[in-house]
Amino acid sequence: MSGFARGFRLSSELVAGVAVGALIGWLLDRWLGIAPWGMIVFLLLGFAAGVLNVMRAAGVVRERKLND
Repeated sequence: MSGFARGFRLSSELVAGVAVGALIGWLLDRWLGIAPWGMIVFLLLGFAAGVLNVMRAAGVVRERKLND
C-alpha cells in the first residue's frame, strides 16, 4: 500500500468515527430534547472510537478476538 493510500485510509477512519458520533449525538438531542449534551458526549465518544480505529489500522494496537 502506498503512503498516500495509507494516509487517506487512516484519516478517513478518524473522520468517520467523529461523523458517526456527531450524527448519533444530534439525533439523540433532537429526539430527547437534551441539546447540546448528546452532541458533546457522542462527539467525544466518536473521537475516541476514531482514534482507536486509526491505531488498529496503523498496527499500533492489535485487534482482540473473542477467544483471547
